[in-house]
Amino acid sequence: MAFDPMLQRQIMGRFATGVTVVTTRYGEQISGMTANAVMSLSLDPPLLVVSVDCQSNMHGHLTQGQCYAINVLKQDQEDISRRFAAPGPKDFSDLKLTAAETGAPIFVDALAYVDCRVVEVAPAGDHDMFIGEPVAGETYEGQPLIFYSGQYAQLSNFGG
Repeated sequence: MAFDPMLQRQIMGRFATGVTVVTTRYGEQISGMTANAVMSLSLDPPLLVVSVDCQSNMHGHLTQGQCYAINVLKQDQEDISRRFAAPGPKDFSDLKLTAAETGAPIFVDALAYVDCRVVEVAPAGDHDMFIGEPVAGETYEGQPLIFYSGQYAQLSNFGG
């Protein structure tokens, strides 16, 4: 008997995650998506993973750009998370952006970022895992935006 994907979604919804916007640049075009399917894969060598639906526009953009930045959002950036989670083209016009090594957009007001070059793409069901080598990154002060059980949440006992 196959495992029910909706039950999987419910179970994994009980796993609190941070919220990120993954961005990329390919030529003069920039693109981004909200993601919590990101992880630190290895410290030696340093490697990170972003899991992306094979049917999404972002999949093609990452394939073309061969780079990405993971922008970790602060608790007051829920609106940005929602914007980049919505289907269709993304509006970057009101965001303060910078770039590091790869040219992928970095949110100036993020809690942290890591800039990566894609070193491998591994298929995994209906997603591909874009494995990236970090080439730049930074952390800042603030509280993280959290996603839990299908809703945005805050850490109540964290000094930040």
